[in-house]
Formats: sequence, structure tokens, C-alpha cells
Amino acid sequence: MSTRHTSREAPAVVKLGGSAVDGLDGSWWDDLARLGRRRPLVLVHGWSKPLRELSARHREPSAILRDRYGNQSRWTTPEVIEDIKTVSARLGADVLQRLEERGLRAGRLLGSDGLLAAGEAERWWWREKQLVELENLVGPVTGADPTLLKDLEPGEARLVTPLARNAAGREVNTDADRAAAALAGAVGAPDLVLVTDVAHLLIDGRPVREISAEAAAAFRDKGATGGMRKKLRAAGEALERGVERVVIGSAPVTDLLDARTGTVITRT
Repeated sequence: MSTRHTSREAPAVVKLGGSAVDGLDGSWWDDLARLGRRRPLVLVHGWSKPLRELSARHREPSAILRDRYGNQSRWTTPEVIEDIKTVSARLGADVLQRLEERGLRAGRLLGSDGLLAAGEAERWWWREKQLVELENLVGPVTGADPTLLKDLEPGEARLVTPLARNAAGREVNTDADRAAAALAGAVGAPDLVLVTDVAHLLIDGRPVREISAEAAAAFRDKGATGGMRKKLRAAGEALERGVERVVIGSAPVTDLLDARTGTVITRT
């Protein structure tokens, strides 16, 4: 399901990296608010850094699982879901306050409240050098229902916590970058901005200003690691869902949208 807006009304979809939010100063938020007065804002936030700061158990190596394909995931139990909600509520209150102080009407949504659907989770994970079957409450985003976002107007913003529901109706943890990609496609956004703590995609140590989806996917599979690998996967999914450009960087959002900095990923 998708909602197509005119170009003037199309929401700006921005993913805020959990490790980047603390470093965004007042001028960054001023810039975002100016954009939000022209276009509705759909913001998706990460929470990895706040979660690690909440409890030492989230910083332990055992908190991260690796599947048989080499993909990493946080081992998510019902207790971890509750901790995600705790830190997301705190982070959300801070973000909403920053937006409201700048004149926007802002609210927060859980992706699991009818917004995001997730697929089946991988069940085999490496533990102590053995593949074992574990229940892990995670799942890849398979779709987004934009109903809760369809009436947004300029001057309004919604902050989405990237939890989802799987086919069994269970609440699961999902990747924030890929959630943002699904939402961008669902609301008809022409661009997706992934705000992170690095200025550009780097290939062989050199900043990349523009790259095609095909070249980005090739680098993702052969050279990218960690969070950038997930961002490049999300970028490809956004473009497949009809988004025209994905921009990755650490600058104010309008600078990224105007391609003054950051890395722009296009379909061709």
C-alpha cells in the first residue's frame, strides 16, 4: 500500500542514526524545522547507542548474534523489546521537544502499531562456534502501511520507532534504515536521507559523492562492513520502492538534499 503526494506535499523522510543524534547541534535542528515548514517530516530513529548506555548487558558481545550468512543482529527477547521502548521514549521526547520549540506540530508512532510489517526471522545463529537454533524477535521489514501518515501537512512531523509486527502478530525489532526505506516508498517520498556520523560513503579510503544503485550494491556485497552495509541495503530497497535518490551523510538535511555534501545514490 502506498500514498502518492504531489512533489510540493511529498514528505521528507529522514532516518536519524542513534549514534548521531547527540552530535546534532541547534543549527542542524533549525535547518530541519525550516524544511518541515515546507514539507511534512517523517523521521525514523535508531536506538543502538542509547540502548548500550541503558545497561551493561547490552554492551556484552553475547548481545549481538551473527547468522549463518554473516549478518549481525541484536539478540532480541521480550525484555530487550521493553528496553528499546524505554530508550526510544526518552529519545523521542527529546526530538519532539526540539521540533516543537521550532514551531512544528510533532508526534511519535511505534512502527508496531500498524505501520510496519516484518518477515520471518532467521532461526540459526552462531553461538560459541556452533550454529544453534534460537528464537530472536527480529525480522526484515516487508512492507509499510502509510495510513497513519497520509494526512500529514507542512508544519507537521512524525517520529517513528522502528518496531514491527510479524505474520504471527508478534512485536519484533527491525532495522531502522530499512524501515525508513519502506516508509519512504510508502508515502511517495522522492528522497530518503540517512543521517549518520560519517560524512560520506568511503571506497578505498576516498569519499564518494555520487554512485549508482548497481555500483553501491556491488560494494555492499564485497567491501562494505557494519552499519554502512545495512545502509546500502536500505538504499537499494528504497530505490526499488520508487524513491528517486538516497543521500547518506552527517550534514544538515537541506545540504544533503541539495547534494552539497554527503553521498547520493541514484537508480542509474
